[in-house]
Amino acid sequence: MLRVVGFASRLCRGPARQLSAAAASPIPAPNPSPEIAYNKIFINNEWHDAISKKTFPTINPATGEVICQVAEGDKADVDKAVKAARAAFQLGSPWRRMDASHRGKLLNRLADLIERDRAYLAALETLDNGKPYSIAYLVDLDMVVKCLRYFAGWSDKFHGKTIPLDGDFFCYTRHEPVGVCGQIIPVGHLIKKAAAESNLKRVTLELGGKSPNIILSDADMDWAVDQAHFALFFNQGQCCCAGSRTYVQEDIYNEFVERSVEKAKSRVVGNPFDFKTEQGPQVDEEQFKKILGYISTGKREGAKLLCGGNPAADRGYFVQPTVFGDVQDNMTIAREEIFGPVMQIMKFKTIEEIIERANNSKYGLAAAVFTKDIDKANYVSQALRAGTVWVNCYNVFGAQAPFGGYKASGNGRELGEYGLEAYLEVKNVTMKIPQKNS
Repeated sequence: MLRVVGFASRLCRGPARQLSAAAASPIPAPNPSPEIAYNKIFINNEWHDAISKKTFPTINPATGEVICQVAEGDKADVDKAVKAARAAFQLGSPWRRMDASHRGKLLNRLADLIERDRAYLAALETLDNGKPYSIAYLVDLDMVVKCLRYFAGWSDKFHGKTIPLDGDFFCYTRHEPVGVCGQIIPVGHLIKKAAAESNLKRVTLELGGKSPNIILSDADMDWAVDQAHFALFFNQGQCCCAGSRTYVQEDIYNEFVERSVEKAKSRVVGNPFDFKTEQGPQVDEEQFKKILGYISTGKREGAKLLCGGNPAADRGYFVQPTVFGDVQDNMTIAREEIFGPVMQIMKFKTIEEIIERANNSKYGLAAAVFTKDIDKANYVSQALRAGTVWVNCYNVFGAQAPFGGYKASGNGRELGEYGLEAYLEVKNVTMKIPQKNS
């Protein structure tokens, strides 16, 4: 799917933060058959059919049934959207002349509307991608609202500076929007290639990951097992920053594996609209088959299948929570992003060894270390080559903190003040100051 927007920041997406005290709040009962009110392309504040009149089916991953037909945009629709966005960006346009504080007010208004329709939007999300309704309601929608309100606050505060330039000059900077921005989700590698072959388009990319989750022998065992499970299985394992390489120090390895297998076996897989469900279906049939293929590869290459490994239902794209032990770094399941509920647990001896192994990956999106020793925590977190390092926690996100990767995990950052930089040009204005009255 391709979305073209004006010169505004994108909404928060992707991996969500941990469930917090919000989980104690009452959640309205879901409507498992929400009305599909909009299935067209939104351009210039209006809904449009695709110019080609083409549509594509969107599938309920819990049943394999068609939810509805959705307008299928192509180049002509993109051109139409870009034309509208460029008109909004023209010098003297109502949007360009709008006060920055008023733009912030509009973002807050959008957040208000999302809060108003939170249950409906959560039900649509669950119907469309299989995410448990309680997670969609408590986590995803909560993060969207907080993200909008955070950047609404920045609208009249991300200002330039005055600079004490040598000589009789007054120098200041302005932060100005780059112009029309295209948001394409996902296909990041294709975007990077296309940008390189064109006219030096600026790109920010949040790509894949194979994030190491390091459990030192002095870690709180109960907490480390819980968090490692959460790090991998949250969102059916479909998180780019999932803790998909679980490294456990050798003297606690056996106990950790035993507890992790027990926890995976007790994970509730089923109807995503049921409040008891912890894991819904994978997002589509292609991903479902891909995950089962990786499981077969893991077994074939000698990893020890400790639980799961099969479809979890007769229909729909459900995969059993799966745990592999005795995984080696050179195995396919230890090197490639599976993007599913497949946990790989590996053994290590020393901190120096694990730092080298953790960094020996083309990815560098996220990492974590669990330890009670603050010196070890600081040492490991500084040594890891990753855009986010969690210490004694995992999947903790906030609109205020930057997110992005090293190496093949992406370019640039989303969220926080750093997330604004990709959307701005910095203009230097220097004025001659006369030293005499003429």
